[in-house]
Amino acid sequence: MNKNDLRLIHTAKREKLSPEEITDYSISIANNLLQLPIWSNTNFHLYLSISEKKEIDTSFILSILQGKDKNVILSKMIATNSLQHFLLTDNTLIKKNKWNVPEPVDGIEIPASTINIVFIPLLAFDAFGNRVGYGKGYYDKFLADCKENCIKIGLSFFEATETITDMLPTDIKLDYCVTPNKTYTF
Repeated sequence: MNKNDLRLIHTAKREKLSPEEITDYSISIANNLLQLPIWSNTNFHLYLSISEKKEIDTSFILSILQGKDKNVILSKMIATNSLQHFLLTDNTLIKKNKWNVPEPVDGIEIPASTINIVFIPLLAFDAFGNRVGYGKGYYDKFLADCKENCIKIGLSFFEATETITDMLPTDIKLDYCVTPNKTYTF
């Protein structure tokens, strides 16, 4: 199936989720992450959820990261369709941008090359680790700047589709995708 069709299908599936389902599924995803062999790393990139788009509530993952005393890095969207990364501290001010994306206003900038783990928002993914996001390419640009051994973890409410048919050479694959019921390894 192509990316546009998958975007439409998965956006519609998300719309049908109740707030209770979103919370339950988000907790399950956070708990499933605890089974991955990633916790010896230090620098974790996390996205903050767009509640208006019924994204996975990453606040549960944030609690785990803070409880394990990890460095949490958040991104801010900039004009060049790319991301600028900041260390989350007690002084970090978070504001929603014009697309309702919660992001840091400013702070201690962190180079993408120092990030060990990236949790990736997505709408759909396939059995080969390909993913479909919102289509602007922010994460592909970001992941291209990360070191080669950076671990890329997709988070999804739904299970894998068989194949995404229109992948591009610039699309970067996942290492894992975690759903409420299963963890995929690619």
